Amino acid sequence: MLIVTSNEIPGHRIDAVFGEVMGLTVRSRDIGSQMLAGFRSLGGGELPEMTKALYESRQEVMARMVNEAQQRGANAIVAMRFDTSEMGTNWTEVCAYGTAVYVLPLGEGEPGATGQSVYLTKTAAQQPAQPAQPAQPGQPQQPTPPAPPTQF
Repeated sequence: MLIVTSNEIPGHRIDAVFGEVMGLTVRSRDIGSQMLAGFRSLGGGELPEMTKALYESRQEVMARMVNEAQQRGANAIVAMRFDTSEMGTNWTEVCAYGTAVYVLPLGEGEPGATGQSVYLTKTAAQQPAQPAQPAQPGQPQQPTPPAPPTQF
């Protein structure tokens, strides 16, 4: 999944827009790390316990946002942002949001093509299509990935 903070992806054409997607979590700080961070804040500098908690929260909300985008058939998210706010005295809300889209890399000679997009189109053209494997008796059928949307 390609995720960018810009509204467009250089070398790619947005072929379909699936709408806003987000991931959200509300975390409470445990009393031990909160007290330790309080003592460390007296001396100034980074609070590793809080940094770790925020990093893990952001990773979690990113995964939730990506999952929602994939369920809609997207292969990229544009205009991605984080939002963090305090809820009460010990709760922190962390949210990641953006717009789920389906993008197509631009090939060689197309206006706006980049070295990366040309490489992606050449690589995709060289890979043979994988035939669907029939399910074995007693095993669930694997879902097939969504087909690229048609142009509107």
